[in-house]
Amino acid sequence: MKRIALVTIGTQGDVQPYIGLGIALMHHGYSVVLGATEEFESLVTSYGIEFHSLGPSIQSFLRDSRFENAMSSSMLINGPSLLRQGQQICDTAARNAWTMCQGADAIIVNMNTSFGIDIAEALDVPAIMTALQPMNSTSEFPLSMYYVADDLGPALNKLSYTAATVQQAYWNLPRNKLRRELMGLDARIMGGVFTNTDGSPLTTLYAYSAAVSPRPRDWPKTAIITGYWCTKDNSGWTPSPEFEAFLAAGPAPVYIGFGSMPFGAERNTRILKEAMELWGGRAVVARGWGGIDSRELPSTVFALEKAPHDRLFRYVSAVVHHGGAGTTAAGLHLGRPTFVVPQAMDQPYWGRRVYELGCGPKPVRLRKMTAEILADALTDLTTNDSYRRNAADVAERLRAEDGAEKAIAVIERVMANYVRGVRRGRAGKVKPARKRPALKLVG
Repeated sequence: MKRIALVTIGTQGDVQPYIGLGIALMHHGYSVVLGATEEFESLVTSYGIEFHSLGPSIQSFLRDSRFENAMSSSMLINGPSLLRQGQQICDTAARNAWTMCQGADAIIVNMNTSFGIDIAEALDVPAIMTALQPMNSTSEFPLSMYYVADDLGPALNKLSYTAATVQQAYWNLPRNKLRRELMGLDARIMGGVFTNTDGSPLTTLYAYSAAVSPRPRDWPKTAIITGYWCTKDNSGWTPSPEFEAFLAAGPAPVYIGFGSMPFGAERNTRILKEAMELWGGRAVVARGWGGIDSRELPSTVFALEKAPHDRLFRYVSAVVHHGGAGTTAAGLHLGRPTFVVPQAMDQPYWGRRVYELGCGPKPVRLRKMTAEILADALTDLTTNDSYRRNAADVAERLRAEDGAEKAIAVIERVMANYVRGVRRGRAGKVKPARKRPALKLVG
């Protein structure tokens, strides 16, 4: 039985798609192990997937005051210490992943776990890069991971992707140390997350739909948009009697949630309370890791501690959220008009795509949000019929796709074409592969 290792670190939105892919791989007869930080063990194993911890909970990192300050005020001041801490997280994850990947026939990684490329090289198995947002450089729009503008023009759009290259050079410092100490490899010759050490391109699977973010015309053939890797909720969640009573007492509410980022709870609670008073509608609120204080909210708001989006969104008329890739996908799959309030990373990009698809109002960053802006957006979101029509059209297109199946077809092709025992040099000449190193135990 072929064994495939999936390696990811991040919040739940960075883990859930790999669960969907893992389930589909097991249905195809593969043995699957999924590595993530320890707080996701019960989630992963509940789907019957083997779990391997890559380190302590990422939640403590996100709760760090420096992280909040960086997201809400100054990345310049707080960024360096966060990067050092991030390096340590990646170092721990890489050492654990080295143990996890022994015996794997292929390793599937993402940008946060690009050290998996090195592990695959050392073990002489294929590595496949994945991403939940567009990352290959293009002249059509700027880098999605760092919000700069909607469009800088073709030349500057392309240039913006050097930011990812610079960041990757920073992550390569601990990677090169691990290559030497743990894997018996030389330092990387070529940088980047989309290339092997010799500079040859990695196949990259994009786990979202081209119906939401069309494929740029100037992308390489190795960059493949598969469609979303959906995971059906297995928790059996249903509305509580209290929530059912709230739903029955009036029109379908709007979902409001600001995601896993744990900062700004006091400010967010105040804005939400004032906006609800101005708007006058009904809402269901997800507290999230930040912990919105439901005691401060009016009776027109029902607060939930936690609920799976693909089930909860069936009971609401529209959704307001941070623009994470997974939450955006859940809302669009159910045809819900959407207002995105992005905070960081790729969230502004997905907010812009929702707006450009005509599925909701123009996004407003959380740091610029006011009660008045939120109230106006809620009014627009619930009265503009074009949002609902466009969202329903997108939902129909998404339901016709099977992203995990398309991804597996590519994975199998890469595995079938991989030749063990050789590697390609920078000039393209075939050279003997480095002898596979013995497993080094790490503590």
